[in-house]
Amino acid sequence: MSQPETRKGGALPEIKSVDELMRYAYAMEAEAAERYADFADIMETHNNREVAELFRKLARIEGRHSEQVLETMGWKTPPTPPEGGYRWERLSGPESGEPEELHYLMQPYHALQIALHNEKRAYDFFRRLGQTAPVELRQAVKEMETDEAEHVALIQAWLDRTAKPEANWADDPDPPVWND
Repeated sequence: MSQPETRKGGALPEIKSVDELMRYAYAMEAEAAERYADFADIMETHNNREVAELFRKLARIEGRHSEQVLETMGWKTPPTPPEGGYRWERLSGPESGEPEELHYLMQPYHALQIALHNEKRAYDFFRRLGQTAPVELRQAVKEMETDEAEHVALIQAWLDRTAKPEANWADDPDPPVWND
């Protein structure tokens, strides 16, 4: 799976059809799946296998969400991006985390905080999109907003069951050095 072509636009995209809305939904989920897989690889590199496996699980969940969009729309293959690429408010879609959020000693709690933040951004994307969407799209946008609200609730519940790290979680008596 490769990341969909994107361009930073600074504002919400102007979505004019359900087809276009679902292209965005697919791109958002597919990009999140790929980003979490990248995060898992990074954590594996740092021998943080527990967090790597959690990111792999998140990648599978997001991958399933992208498959659900394909199924809902009856698409056999991923949709093509809109002309000029996807227009996000940041460099990547709202549901994708940033590599600088990672720490090689992070714990599952931290990974879930990243996921919760991403789901909240996705929810907010659809909520704000619904405020400006044409009347004929508002119901479809509301359904996407509701889906993301459910994802927020699921991640929050998972986070609530996860042990919080000790205050000194980032202390490393033998930190990596360049020549290791």
